[in-house]
Amino acid sequence: MFWPRFASVEVMADLEFGRGFEEMHEQMSGYKRMRREHQAHLVKLEEKCKVDMEAHKTALDKEYDTLLHNFTRDLDRLETKHQQDVERRAKQTSAAEKKLHKEITLKQENDRKVYDLNRKKEYKANKERWKRELSMDESTPKRQRDLTLQSQKDNLKQHEAQEEQRMLQAQKQYIELEMRKFKRKRMIMQHEHEDQQLRDELEKKEQQLQQAHAMLLKHHEKTQELEYRQQKSVHQLREEQINKQHDTELHNQEDYMERIKKELERKHAVELRQQPKSLKQKELQIRKQFRETCKTQTKQYKRYKAQVLQTTPKEQQKEVIKQLKEEKHRKLTLLGEQYEQSIADMFQSQSYKLDESQVIECHRTHDQLEYELEMLTAYQNKNKKQAQEQRDRERRELENRVSVRRGLLENKMDAELQQFNQERAERLRMKHEKHTKELEAFDNESIALGFSTLSLIEVSREAYADEEGSLSGSMISLAHSNSSTSFPAGSL
Repeated sequence: MFWPRFASVEVMADLEFGRGFEEMHEQMSGYKRMRREHQAHLVKLEEKCKVDMEAHKTALDKEYDTLLHNFTRDLDRLETKHQQDVERRAKQTSAAEKKLHKEITLKQENDRKVYDLNRKKEYKANKERWKRELSMDESTPKRQRDLTLQSQKDNLKQHEAQEEQRMLQAQKQYIELEMRKFKRKRMIMQHEHEDQQLRDELEKKEQQLQQAHAMLLKHHEKTQELEYRQQKSVHQLREEQINKQHDTELHNQEDYMERIKKELERKHAVELRQQPKSLKQKELQIRKQFRETCKTQTKQYKRYKAQVLQTTPKEQQKEVIKQLKEEKHRKLTLLGEQYEQSIADMFQSQSYKLDESQVIECHRTHDQLEYELEMLTAYQNKNKKQAQEQRDRERRELENRVSVRRGLLENKMDAELQQFNQERAERLRMKHEKHTKELEAFDNESIALGFSTLSLIEVSREAYADEEGSLSGSMISLAHSNSSTSFPAGSL
């Protein structure tokens, strides 16, 4: 900027102060505007992180709810399948029971038919044999022989009737025993099937619990990653804002230092330009003082001359006047030399003082600017350190929250697993007790019907097929009586 040569240092200082105040006001406004912009950006980022976290949690909750819904649907399907298996097995058991009863009944009917046929043949053979034996005994009257034959017939019929009744009773006991065996075996098979269904259900629930826990851990990891990523973005934005603010402050400080140095240089240049004018004014003031002093000395000389002449004889006055003039001239000359020396000393002292004051002012200004720069740097380093400590503290707090949340989740999963194991053991125990009671009740009922427990658990002579197959035919035939063994030889 161009400054008029006639401008004074005070005017320039006032102008420079006004311009510096405007620049400082502009810088402060810029800092405020920057802080508002930084705060707005930070609030916007935090709001975005909050929205993203809410959307993330909503998605995870939806995924977990879908998994639980699928678990419920799968359990319903398994329960339906088990119920269908129970109904199917009940139908198969009923059909197999009817089939077994029918097959045993048919075999017993065939055995009775064979028994009847053999009985008739034996009755006829015995009847002919008895007739031959009686006809050979001619000494016995015919009436007596007929009565004896009729008696043998009646005894044989009575014995055959007893044998038939025994056979029917044996067949009845056999079929009842086989049916009880069949029912007991099917009850045990049903118990085993129910145990397997319960194990399948518990295994399915355990798999679902493991899947749910795996998903919860996965959700925890995703949430942790998002929290770390969001905190990192917020910390990065804060750090960038601090660096930008510090760079701006340093840039403004450097501009301020450069401006102060240039202003000082211009001030010294103006002082150097204004120095001759100032010295000239002071010189004129000294010379004016010299003239006034000379006038005063002249007046004092005239008064002193008049006094001396009054006391001096007339013939000596001329010589006295001459001496007085010489003394006046000498004194005025000496006074002039003194004032000239004062002017010279003033010029030399003023130039030296100006140079010395400018150097001192330069050093003082340089030291002040360096001190301000050091203070600004120290303040920025302190601010950076505090910001870093805050970021580290927030990072540790987040790590602690994540660790606590992970611990609570693991404790919850352990508690759920422990509760599941307890419920599984309890359900297995109750199922075992139920089956034991049902089997004991069946055995007690069998004992009340006249069947021993050993007879029920021994291997059946009937071939039972499993529930998926069909019953095969009987591998045995019922024992039946022969008349030859019913009557001892020679009983006649």
